[in-house]
Amino acid sequence: MFLSLEGIDGSGKSTQATRLADTLRAAGHDVVQTREPGGAPGAEEIRRLLVEGDPERWSPETETLLFNAARRDHLERTIRPALEAGKIVITDRFADSTRVYQGATRGDLRGFADAIHKAAIGVEPDLTLILDMDPAAALTRGLARSSGEDRFEEFGLPFQQALRAGFLSLADEFPARCHIIDAGRDADAIAADIRALVLDRLT
Repeated sequence: MFLSLEGIDGSGKSTQATRLADTLRAAGHDVVQTREPGGAPGAEEIRRLLVEGDPERWSPETETLLFNAARRDHLERTIRPALEAGKIVITDRFADSTRVYQGATRGDLRGFADAIHKAAIGVEPDLTLILDMDPAAALTRGLARSSGEDRFEEFGLPFQQALRAGFLSLADEFPARCHIIDAGRDADAIAADIRALVLDRLT
């Protein structure tokens, strides 16, 4: 099973991905937890180009190409081998992030993003959990991390608001795959909802 967690910056995806992986391992499943951009050595090198530095260092078109280059490496070296070995893969972000970040909010590039995805990736998760919360609160949380990987947070609140709208629209577009999770609550409550949803899909 291939699972992705999506949402705006600071919505708690990484925390919940780790909690879900721990839950599934405790239930006896073999789990690979990974992330994008990154998840494989070459993809991690591309990650630094994308998430660090001046917000305007890349055009939306260049970003789309770089994200897909990283994703292809991730798919070849991490995701596909794990799935073929019968493992569960949990990724913090996948192609939906490109559809929203570059396709909807950094330019009218959805067709461009979809065409590259079809040609270079051609894979969708079995289940996508969209962590949804107030953009202002998420942005405050994201900037407070001071991780050095805050290039997209630096686009500001209007950008995060547009991202949220993009992810909610995506959930409407792919209702069988995408499920919205209220991420403005206590982390334990969020984890419980995710656990129930995923375990139901696995049975």
